[in-house]
Amino acid sequence: MRAVRLHEHGDEEVLSVEDVDRPSPDEDELLVEVAAAGVNPVDTYFRDGSYEPVGLPFTPGVDFAGVVTETGDAVEGFAEGDRVFGTGIGNGSFQGAYAEYATVPTDRVVGLPDDADLTEAGAAGVAAVTAWRALVDHADLVPAEYCLVHGGSGGVGHTAVQIADAVSARTITTASEAYHDDLESLGAETVLDYARDDLADAVLEASDGGVDAILDHRLDDYLQFDADVAATGCRVVGIGENSPDPGFTNDGAARSKDVNYQFMSMFNTPDLRVPLRGVAYLMERGALSIELARTYDLEEAGQAQDAVMSDSFLGKLVVEP
Repeated sequence: MRAVRLHEHGDEEVLSVEDVDRPSPDEDELLVEVAAAGVNPVDTYFRDGSYEPVGLPFTPGVDFAGVVTETGDAVEGFAEGDRVFGTGIGNGSFQGAYAEYATVPTDRVVGLPDDADLTEAGAAGVAAVTAWRALVDHADLVPAEYCLVHGGSGGVGHTAVQIADAVSARTITTASEAYHDDLESLGAETVLDYARDDLADAVLEASDGGVDAILDHRLDDYLQFDADVAATGCRVVGIGENSPDPGFTNDGAARSKDVNYQFMSMFNTPDLRVPLRGVAYLMERGALSIELARTYDLEEAGQAQDAVMSDSFLGKLVVEP
């Protein structure tokens, strides 16, 4: 079979397509014919060695969707021909989705409804599970609450907008003007240009004085901002930052409102199948779709990883073997 491989850590130039033996599943694994593999920033961190090294050589890719072609001896609940999707981040690590076939442990894969698109599902994993964990598990978002999603056009952001809408929250999000109409169609009640000078005032006006939950992907830029636009008892969930030393300029704004801060990593998801089943249910209902900005073939995996770190787009990028 054909697979993207790397034999040393480095930039996207270390990726190449090779002919390798098709893997066989261990007793608790599935062999999946990969239809699509999502491209995530985390893929580049494993490639360049920023994250805990994976044994070399290896095939990158943690998000996948496809069809089961073989099951391990101890596998129950799956059969040849089943449509499945999942992600490998959490409970250890899985790599190998940038390939025609991949072996996948059953603790990070679920069945995919017949009506769900395989390519979209291949891009769902990291983004949709992160959004689900942030808003459902950590923020406990409930109907009619005001929810602010920073960076609504991103992979996590555009899924978070839809998950918030699915629970009937009133969603405010930020994005470049080019994506405003798209985000409104995905369920955002208010879309604001993140670069406007009066952004805090605009958020407060749109939320009747303060938001109840916030999903923040850049804590170093918005930690203080979140406190300033929070309602009393607001839950802020932080999923990332560009600089590892975010801080307040005035923490009194947070203390005076009893703001709760939860910093999370998807690596700590206790059981990936729980949010994956929730995502699958929303996809089946038509309440969640993954916007596909571009698709790439295996030979273009390096281009895809470069684009995911440098380009502006709505939604997700995928590799289709």
